[in-house]
Parts: sequence; C-alpha cells; structure tokens
Amino acid sequence: MSLIKQVNTACRKVVYCPYCGSTNGTVKKAGLLRIVHEKFRAKKTAEEKEAWKRTFASAIEHQKEIATFLNKAHDDLNPLKVLDLFKRISAEDCELLGLNPVHGRPEQYLWQYISVPPVCIRPSVQQDGASNEDDITVKLSEIVYTNAIIKQGLSKGVPTSGLMEQWDFLQVSIAMYINSETPGIPPQMGMKPMRGFCQRLKGKQGRFRGNLSGKRVDFSGRTVISPDPNLAIDEVAVPVRVAKILTYPCRVTAHNLALMKQAIINGADVHPGANYVQTAESGFRKYLKVLKPKLRIKLSEELKIGDLVDRHIVDGDIVLFNRQPSLHKLSIMCHRAKIRPWRTFRLNECVCGPYGADFDGDEMNLHVPQTEEARTEAFILMNVRQNIVTPRNGEPIISAIQDFITASFLLSSKDRFFDRRQFTQICSYLGDAELHIDIPPPTILKPARLWTGKQIFNVLMKPNKASNVRVNVEARCSTMHKPNPKNFPSYMKPAPDLSPNDGWLVVVNSEIMCGVMDKATVGAGKKKSIFGVIIRDYGANEAAITMSRLAKLCARWLSNIGFSLGINDVIPGPRLRAEKDRMVEEAYAECQQLIEKAKLGKLENKPGCDQEQTLEAMISGVLSKVRGDVGDICMKELSRYNAPIIMATCGSKGSTINVSQMVSCVGQQIISGKRVPDGFQDRSLPHFPKKSKEPPAKGFVRNSFYTGLLPTEFLFHAISGREGLVDTAVKTAETGYMARRLMKALEDLTTQYDLSVRNSVGGVVQFTFGDDGLDPACLEGDAQPVDNNRAWSHSLATGSRVGRSLYPYEVADIVKAELSSPRFQNECTPAYIQSIDNFLRESVIDKMASCRDQHGMFDALEKSGEWDEDTDLSLGAPEYEKVIVDNMTKVTESQLRTFLDICWTKYAKARIEPGSTVGAVGAQSIGEPGTQMTLKTFHFAGVASMNVTLGVPRIKEIINASKAISTPIITCRLVASDSETSARIVKGRLEKTYLGDIASVLEEAWGASYTYVGIHIDMEAIQKLQLDISLDDVKWAILNNKKLKVKEHNVIIPPRKNRLRVYVDGEDKYYRLRQLKRLLPSVVVKGIPTIQRAIINVLDKDVDGCKRGEKELLVEGYGLKEVMNTDGIIGEKTTSNHVMEVEQVLGIEAARQTIIGEIQYTMQSHGMNVDPRHIMLLGDVMTYKGQVLGITRFGVAKMKDSVLMLASFEKTTDHLFDAAGYSKNDSISGVSESIIMGNTAEHCGTSMPALIISNPDIPKPKELLFEGSL
Repeated sequence: MSLIKQVNTACRKVVYCPYCGSTNGTVKKAGLLRIVHEKFRAKKTAEEKEAWKRTFASAIEHQKEIATFLNKAHDDLNPLKVLDLFKRISAEDCELLGLNPVHGRPEQYLWQYISVPPVCIRPSVQQDGASNEDDITVKLSEIVYTNAIIKQGLSKGVPTSGLMEQWDFLQVSIAMYINSETPGIPPQMGMKPMRGFCQRLKGKQGRFRGNLSGKRVDFSGRTVISPDPNLAIDEVAVPVRVAKILTYPCRVTAHNLALMKQAIINGADVHPGANYVQTAESGFRKYLKVLKPKLRIKLSEELKIGDLVDRHIVDGDIVLFNRQPSLHKLSIMCHRAKIRPWRTFRLNECVCGPYGADFDGDEMNLHVPQTEEARTEAFILMNVRQNIVTPRNGEPIISAIQDFITASFLLSSKDRFFDRRQFTQICSYLGDAELHIDIPPPTILKPARLWTGKQIFNVLMKPNKASNVRVNVEARCSTMHKPNPKNFPSYMKPAPDLSPNDGWLVVVNSEIMCGVMDKATVGAGKKKSIFGVIIRDYGANEAAITMSRLAKLCARWLSNIGFSLGINDVIPGPRLRAEKDRMVEEAYAECQQLIEKAKLGKLENKPGCDQEQTLEAMISGVLSKVRGDVGDICMKELSRYNAPIIMATCGSKGSTINVSQMVSCVGQQIISGKRVPDGFQDRSLPHFPKKSKEPPAKGFVRNSFYTGLLPTEFLFHAISGREGLVDTAVKTAETGYMARRLMKALEDLTTQYDLSVRNSVGGVVQFTFGDDGLDPACLEGDAQPVDNNRAWSHSLATGSRVGRSLYPYEVADIVKAELSSPRFQNECTPAYIQSIDNFLRESVIDKMASCRDQHGMFDALEKSGEWDEDTDLSLGAPEYEKVIVDNMTKVTESQLRTFLDICWTKYAKARIEPGSTVGAVGAQSIGEPGTQMTLKTFHFAGVASMNVTLGVPRIKEIINASKAISTPIITCRLVASDSETSARIVKGRLEKTYLGDIASVLEEAWGASYTYVGIHIDMEAIQKLQLDISLDDVKWAILNNKKLKVKEHNVIIPPRKNRLRVYVDGEDKYYRLRQLKRLLPSVVVKGIPTIQRAIINVLDKDVDGCKRGEKELLVEGYGLKEVMNTDGIIGEKTTSNHVMEVEQVLGIEAARQTIIGEIQYTMQSHGMNVDPRHIMLLGDVMTYKGQVLGITRFGVAKMKDSVLMLASFEKTTDHLFDAAGYSKNDSISGVSESIIMGNTAEHCGTSMPALIISNPDIPKPKELLFEGSL
C-alpha cells in the first residue's frame, strides 16, 4: 500500500498526459455527487488557458457577461466521461495503481447494472391486511421508476434541464441504496431514515457483529438462578420443564437400546423422554408429541441400531452454563446437569465467583452441546473442576464465599467443643451416605471426651485412611495479629504461630495445628488457601470434592445454629459513644489549630504544595485517621459475638469501616479525591459561613447510620454516593470497549509446537511465551512454578524420616547430581535450576551447618577424603546435643529426593501446551480487572500536589499509544541522592526559571540617540535558589527567544554588575519597547521549556537499588532526552511513564519495557494481581512490528491483514470497499474470520494437531506400466 501511495503522489505532479499530451488539472468534489476537473488551475498551464480563452473571442463580442465566467470555468466529470477515461487505462497502469487488471479494472467502480438482493434480504411485512415493503425494495422501485422516466424522456425529447434533474435524483437514489448516510444528502424530514447496505453491515446490530460474529442459537435456555449447596460444584440443577424442551441427538447402540425405547414410549411430555426420532434408513424425523401412545410403542419396537433419538437431557449430561457480561473465559463453563423440579437453575454458591453471580434476580443461560466432539471438548477444557484457578494469575477463583466463610470461621474457632454425638452429627453433614468417615481421637479426654471444631476440618480434608490427601501449609489468616515482642525474651524472635488471636494457620498432613478458617484460608484469591494447596499437590478433582464437602457442611451447620444481624448489633454502648465523641472533638480541635496556622501563614508547606494544598492534605490526614481509629475502637468495644464484627473479622463480607459507619461515625466524604468542594460562593452549602474550612463544612459526617445523619451530612453523603454511581456507569462502557479492542488485537495469538507465540499467518510475536514457556494458571507463589518453602515443608512431612540424617556436604552432592541430570537440564530453564540450588543452599545446607556449629559439631560443609559413612563428625558432642540437632535439621535422602521430584514434576506440569490461545486469555486477564478499577486520578508516591493518572484512563492511554498523556512524569535518580542541597541544584537545572523570577527591576531608558530596556538581575535570589545562572546565560536566552526577534548587537552587558540592556532599533520605538517589557519577564532563562515543575521526593522504602530516605526527582512534563543529559542525574536509571517518548529516545525495546512496567504499576495500585506473562504478551504485540502500535482501529489495521477480521472490528464498510477496490484475498486463517465463515480456526486449540494413521492393511495403488518404464 505504501508503494501505491508513492505512485499516486508521483502521478499528481504530472501535468501532461504521457499518452495524448492533454493537460491534467486538479480533480475535486464539488457539492453532492459531483466531481469537477479544473484544467487550467496550475501556473504551468497559463499559456494554454489564454489560448483557450481566445477561442471565446467572438462569443464575448456578442455577450460581454461570458468573460466574467471564463475564469471559473471547469470540466464537469459526469459518469459517462469518467467511464470512457477509465476504459482507456492500460493493464500496466492498473497494476501500478494497485488494481487487478482482469477482475478489478477501474471501470468496474461505476455501476452500469444494479445488484438486486434476494427477497430474504428485503422481506415484506404483513400488517393490518397490508404489505409493508423493506427500505431496499422501496429504493429499488424508485431507481427503476426514475430510470424509466429518463429513458422515456430521451425518446420523447424532453428539455435537458428536466432530464438532468432526474439524472441527479437517480444518482442520489443509488448512493442512498448503497449508503443512506452519504455526506451531503439532505435529511428526510419527518420520515424514518432508510437503511442502506452499509447500515445493514456495520454497527453492533449489523450483519457482521449481529449475525456472523455472534448469533442466536437453538438448544439454549434462560431463567433465574438460585443457590443450592447440596449440589457438587460442577453440577447445575435444571428444571424438568427445561429438560423436556432441550434435547440431545443420541445415536442408538446396543448399550442404550433399551433406554432409547423407553424414552420413545415416554414421549415428549414425560421425563425422561424424547421429542424426535430419525431413522437411519429413510432419514425422516418423527415428532413424538403428536403421536399416540400405541404409535410410540410401535415406533420403539421398530427402533434399530444407528437410528437417531432426540432425547431429553438427563442427570449427568454435559451442559454449558453462562452469565453475561462474559468478561473472561470462566464466564462460560461446563457443568453436569441434575434434573430437579421447580422453575430456576440452581448452582453451588462456591461457583458464583467466576460468573460474578448473585441471587438478587440474576438470570443465566444454559446451552446443550449437540455432538460427541463438542461434549468432549467442553468436558475436558471447560469443566468447572479444571477451572478452579483463574488463568489471570493462578489464584483459586472458585472457593467458599460469604456464609460458608462465616461458618468455617465460627466452626474452627478455639472455643468450639463437641461431644461424640454432636461431632459425629456434624461429620455427617459434610458427605453423603456413601462417604466412609474415620472419627479421629478426641482432643480432651477428661473430665469428658470432647472434639474441637478444627478436627471437623481435619475430617473434611482427609475423611478416612484410604484418602491420600495430606495437606501441608503455613499461611496468614485474615485475623492475624502479630505476637507482641515485649512478651518474649530479647534473644527470642516470636514465631507467627504464637499469634494471640489464632491468626496463623499451620496444617501438617491434613491436621490443623493452629489457626482458623477464614477468607485467606478457604476463600478466593490466595494461592496458599486450603483449596489452592490441594489443587497443586493432589489435583483439581480432590479440590472440587473437598469444596463440595465444605459447602454441605457450612450450609447445614450454620442453618442449625443460626446467624443473623439485628438492630442490637449496631447499637453503640455508652463507653463507645463517649470514646468516639472524645476522638472526634480532638480531631476538630487539631483541624482548627491547622486552620489558624494557615491564616497566619505559619504552616510549613509540603514538597511541591502551596499553603492551601498543604492545609487540605493535613486536615484530610487527621480526619481519615479518626475514622480508622474509631473503627479500631469498635472492634475492641463491641462483643466478639457481634454479627457484623464476625463477618468483618473473617472476611466473609464488609470491613471494619462498614461496622464503624453503622455504629459510630460515617466519616469524611470524598469527591474527586478531595474534601467536598464549594458548590456555592466560597462555601459548600448555605448552612455554613463563607470560606469555612472546618470539618463539618467540608463533608465530615460525625454521626453514624444508627443515630441518623443531619440534613447537611445527608446531602454530602448523597453527593459522594452519586459520584460512585456515575463512575461505575461510565467505567462499564469504557472497560467494555477497551476489552473488545484488546480481544480483537490478541485473539489469534497461540503457542506453537516450537514454543513460540505466533499469529494466524505465522508471524512471530514471542519466541517463548513469557520468556519461560510457563502457563500462568499452573504457577504457585510469586508467579513461579514452585513455592519452594511450602514444597520443602511438604517434603519433610510426607517423605520418610527413617534412616540417618544427611550431612550438609551429602545434601550438596545429591542436589548437584540431581540438578545436573538430563531430566532437569533438558526440561527446565537455567534460571529455575539456579533458584532451586540457591534455596537449598540458603535454607537447608547453610542452616544445617550453622546449627551443627552452634552445638559443638563439625559443620561438614565440605567432604574430606578420609571420611566414610561410619565417620563420626560430632566431635564428641553429648548425645542430647545430637538429638537437638536431629530434631532441628534432620533431612533424610528420601525427603530430599521427594523435594527434587516435586520441583521437576511441577515444572513439567506448568509448561504451557502448544495450541493454547494465550492471546485471548491475556486480553481477558487485562480487560476483566478493568471493571474493578476506577476512573479517578490518585496522588503519586505520597506527594500531595503531584497527581498521576491511574485506573481505566491510564490503561487506556497505554494501549492507545497516546502521543499526549494527561500526567507525563520522569523519575530521575540522582548522583548525590543523599544530599538535599545537590537535589535542589539539579532541580534548578531542570525547572523553568523565567527572567521575571530573577529580575528585580525592568526599566525603560530614552535618550537622544538610544532607547533600551534595562534589566536588573537579583544575584542574591539566584544564589538562594541555588541556580546556576550567569549574565551570559540571560543574554543568550533573550537572543534565542523567537518571539522577541532581538539581534546580538542589541543586547549589551554594561561594565556595572548585574545589569543588561536590550536596545531598540527602528522607527516605531515606543511600541517595540512596550512589546519588550511585556515579553521579557516570560523568557525562559534556565531549565527545560517542556517541563512544568520538578519535585524532590524522599523514598519511604527501598526501590531498585535505592535505599529508604534517599532523594529522587519527580519531573512533570516531557523532555526525557534533555533530563537524561542533565548534570547530576544518572541517565541510565532515569525512567519516564510516556511510552512514545521512551520509544523516540531509547528505542523500541525500552518502549516495550515501559508498557509492561506501567500496566503492572497501574494494576498493582488498585490491588489487581495479573501475571506478568500476560502483560509481556501485550507489550510484544504493541511493539513486534518495530514501532509502537496502539490497540485502536489504526494500530490493529497495521497489525492484521485479514479483511473480514478488520471489517468485524471497526469501519466495516471502509475495509470492504478497499478490499473490493484492490482485489484483496483473505486466507480465513484467524479466529474472527473462521467464526464468520463457520469454520474451525485451524491454527489453535484442538484444530492444531493432525491425526495420521499408518495402516498396513490398506492396499497400495497398482503400479502402472509406463511408471515402471521410467
């Protein structure tokens, strides 16, 4: 296309036709559907124009007015003339213009015949006994009628003006027939706008998006959903009525012949029955609903193997369950049907997470796959059990929610004890009648035998000895409070399992040692939850079975003991009320002190803030602290049996802030990240004095929901609430469109058998997915294949402890030999092997050696040649010391090899499979969290006045590859990062310093022979500001300013110090002097003009090699290249958040890294955890062409060549017209194209592998006579 554009550009410059020598002028549109040729517009054709004018000499003599029109004369290019010109274009020229000389000649651009679509495209609608014709039919009849009038007029000799009017009308009619929104066509007043072909193709309801990419389907149902904890997590209860309508075409075999006969006898109205029967011989379908019982019995007797029976769906059938909006692939999953009475679909509450479902009236869709291949793919790939973890980051997404978490927390608390009758009753809740349960020994024997609630969960994980599930995990609970170090000796570091509120979970071999079950341990979003550990160690089936047990247990037990929230739960006690009032009054007094200080100008400004911003930041800090403190008081003062407190503590619903708002104090209302702004003149509401900064006047609500809000508080609360609603509504549309664009750009990216990631035409996007070829859904810990600490503790617990303890050198030798073996070297990356080696050396070998050394034994880190197995390396240490060392550090060979086997097995399982649609999953993983983000701007790195755009707007800026972003920020590392003075000097070099900032006086001087503006430079101010500015710098700044237009000899530095003179030449000295005085103060003397400001930021934590307390510069604006070259700044450690500027300065690889880093930073700022591999893929897609391409209609058009894919995205008709004009081909290899054409996408998923059968029994073709003679 670029070559064609160059040819067109060259052709435009040619004035004379190389074939006939005729003049080529400018061709342009002139009004509605008219094209004119201005032949003599160019200067080169002046002589020709004069010659042409002379031909009108005799006419001008008779009619003078003609001369005035000759200059405006142009050639009207009507269709007949254009057709004649197009026919003369040679085949060679067609190729140069990018046209097909056979099938795409230019004369085919003009319609000589009209395409008439079939009647099914333009159906008639019968209404009230009359027939309403389609818009296309109406327009066709108009065209035919107009054409007939023109034809008749030509034969009868009608005046030319009348014919031209009809001709123009015919042109407009045909234009509207194709595109009813053609620019320039007058609107049809009072009429419904017609829909031309373009309107029927484009848009959400158009042919591409509405009927080809997505369509309505048969064998589907929709109804309201409701919960049923008695179902397994992979089951869905289907109403009998739905089961009798949705059918599955079942082929009759010897195994199911009796069942199919009974289904036919039952017919369409009795479940389980059948609706249709199709015989293999005749192929006719018989509808059983209209057949009488005798005929159905007869038909069943005639049933043969090979016939097809459309039977009702029954228990165990494979169905697809979906909830809209379908934000990610887990929004449609495969369930097993369970036919039940009543009218709703029912599902286990644990599965609400991936669907985003609740039971306040939500509806869901059910689809029944109609082939064995579809059923198999659904069961293997889409099964709920296989999708317990989200591919976004590998965290469990199907898990216990709400009441299940509450019940788990209450049941596993320290104070739950049960006698044998109660314990066995509760154990019976978690299974069905077939589950065998081994009752564990009681925890307390005297004075009565009692079992704890924690033992219920031991049974839940490992119900009997036959079960091989041995869970080993240590995890932080939601309720974790660290033990107080003051309660321990100075030499002892308190272990987390000594948490005073049982907030550290320790499970050893499926036995809970301490800790409670709450959101962190049985809920979603934690890889170290019980279900997350079972999935990684024992597979998804075991996790699903355990989850189903938990759902039954929690629902039944909590229903029996009862759990509800009443008004008593939110009534504050007198002590709580008094404490709250005291804290609020103290905060009010502190705020008043700050306000008084600000009025006197005594408030110390925060970095980069003025007095107003500093005051607001400090007051906001005080008031937000009050709400937090009041919440803490609520948690202490309210009863531990208080229902809201229980829910907030265990994480099942709500937080301490919600409890605090109900009971004690609603708190500060925030609007656009600030306190309530002034809606009236100098005040928020008329109820307050003008310019009031007090907390009540700026939106602080001291009352609770229980006590009720004052009228002003109610208004502030309503304003803040409305902002949230508007934000949500706008965000939904923004994120939906963003997710659609991401999906279109990434949909055809798949992993291949060579481990590379390629698009549908074979273009390489990544040589290895995520640089390591691992599947994000199969990773543990911090996006790694193995959580080494947990794997080691699991190995110690499950591996055999029989045998002697290995010495440190023996451990090192075994590890070295195993990691050097072919299985590790061939399958694992060097970085992964090194990480295992480092972990074992630091956490095992070094600790063993250190422990031996502390207890008076030889450390045995290196082997001596004199040692053998029987050598005693204890150096005569007492026996009890040996026992202590053994208890602390014993590692047997079995345990060590178990750990290494786990490391290898988990890595092998984590490798991504060829054919995986990593692009589509990556697009969903980035798009789906967007719905949980906000559209607001947040403060940056604790600096109150410097805002950075985050949330949806920031993600949008990055993927759009915007050239101008809302908050460009350059982060600079300083050479002297520990010096405040040095930082200020560098800041002065970067920030714009205007002449007006350093000039104390600007004076004008008039004399007989001179006129100048005198500038007095305040050198003392320059010194105080630590600016590196001299008089020469000022002089050259004035000379380089384009607006001033001052010459070098006009700027003089006189002998007296700190002075400059700018002389004025010319006649108009007064106005020139006024202009200089106006413009000189705005001359930039020092700094980078594109930078707004720079702020010194003190790091509050260690970041990228910089320690806490060191300084860095945050520069707002553009100019990365200039900033990197500034003295005092480490250029190679300077970063910018502007992708396009990074590409221009540092290149495409740096731009890719910036895209990845910025998206990760934005996601993490909102608490979203997305695996870096998905973000890396997006970064590669945007940069793999060698330039940064945004995920927009322009960027995607450069990435993709498929016409159908681009037409289904945006600008549908433009792409189709271009494709037709340039005779483009589409290989139908991508996802969108394949869906539109009804094909399977051959380059991904189950379509990738080909099955090749070698069968020796197939006879070879007979060799022909002439073949043998060759």
